[in-house]
Amino acid sequence: MSRKNLGAHPFLFPQPVMVIGSYDEKGAANAMTAAWGGIVGMDEIIITLASHKTTENILAQKAFTINVSDVKHLVACDYVGIVSGKDVPNKLEKAGFTTRKSEFVNAPIINELPLALECELKEALDGGKLVGKIKNVSADEAILDAAGEIDLSRFTPISFDMPHKGYYKLGERVGTAFEDGKKLM
Repeated sequence: MSRKNLGAHPFLFPQPVMVIGSYDEKGAANAMTAAWGGIVGMDEIIITLASHKTTENILAQKAFTINVSDVKHLVACDYVGIVSGKDVPNKLEKAGFTTRKSEFVNAPIINELPLALECELKEALDGGKLVGKIKNVSADEAILDAAGEIDLSRFTPISFDMPHKGYYKLGERVGTAFEDGKKLM
């Protein structure tokens, strides 16, 4: 097998497409799409936003939501990522999104996106890296199985492909974690 060195890039796949919700100083809901982030513990997530209205809101309110993008809302999710809330204050409405306040943190949940992580700002690091403590996960019942767990056959989150600037839906189940490897024991 031949390999090629590509240099240092953020090429970890899948890369979740997250719509980050926050409230501004007047209590108006805002959101932006980002793909640079991930789970860093059982109850923590890190996101990198740099300088945006959303970043200012999170630092002021000490809270945010991670609303997971799905195939059904791809166009709207992309839109809120390419339009600034500073320029288009009603961008959520233009995207067709409605919100409600989280019961756990001072941040909006996007009703149309079926999965949201409700986070309290734990730490702001240099370069716009924000660490959040996950206070709750809110899921639309339509994506839950009979046991009340998230069922990826009922939910189609999308992933971001940085090199080609593409979105991809997650595929089918291909194995069982903590089980398939036992074949080599």
